Amino acid sequence: MKSPFSRFFGSSEKQGQDEIVEPTQNHLEEVVNVAIDKIVPNRYQPRTVFDDAKIEELARTIHTHGVIQPIVIRKMDDDRYEIIAGERRFRAMSKLQWAEVPAIIRNLSDKETASIALIENLQREELTAIEEAVAYQKLLKLHELTQEALAQRLGKGQSTVANKLRLLKLPIEIQEAIMKKELSERHARALMQIKEKDVQIELMNLTKEKHWNVKQLEEKVEELLNPPSKEEKKSVKPKRKAVSKDVRIALNTIKHSLSMVTKSGINIKTEEEDTEEFYQITVKIPKKKL
Repeated sequence: MKSPFSRFFGSSEKQGQDEIVEPTQNHLEEVVNVAIDKIVPNRYQPRTVFDDAKIEELARTIHTHGVIQPIVIRKMDDDRYEIIAGERRFRAMSKLQWAEVPAIIRNLSDKETASIALIENLQREELTAIEEAVAYQKLLKLHELTQEALAQRLGKGQSTVANKLRLLKLPIEIQEAIMKKELSERHARALMQIKEKDVQIELMNLTKEKHWNVKQLEEKVEELLNPPSKEEKKSVKPKRKAVSKDVRIALNTIKHSLSMVTKSGINIKTEEEDTEEFYQITVKIPKKKL
């Protein structure tokens, strides 16, 4: 079974003279020490958010046990080296203020370097949905693939790739909220049903402010997309507050008293009104007997 690397580098849709051979090597590669100030991060790194606490934890592990796996780098034109794989280890060793780091140097092209960085990170589960979508977008452009072909080479469903890519159409404010894990991917999918970007952002802010779960947000979106008609609004009866037993006794006593006055021959008029806060009875007693 071919690895994801071989599927990308060994079989592109446009095969020919520029076909790339899988960069992995079977023979034992030499590990060398490289000055840390000559190493720069991978420009194709899809991960934009690094957990400082986890980097600190990794630094403590390296301090105690050393580096088990060297980073992989490539030589650049300006006497510097670019990281191909192992940026978390590089950041941890930088925290430890190491002067040199153990590394394996490989001679790779920009396309190979980008592909390895993207695919390596996609195999992890720590990428946010936006970082994953950006990685898919870059791979599509690098290898001139269709979404279906990319999905096949990554071993994923075409709908998975398509749904991730749709997230990149959301306003940048919502994308940043997903990156910061202030909003889940399912929240974002609910917002995608709204076409107006300002409304999407407003709903996002309400979701964060009121701590709405996905279902609550979906209900709000449904309400905006399908508002009730005038007839439906009229048919909805206003909720009345429950009347306590004491209030019911008071109302019955008043009505009984008014009934006795009417029987005495005085033609009184009453008006009753049930409001949110009060049960109001207006009594009109004529000054002259009718």
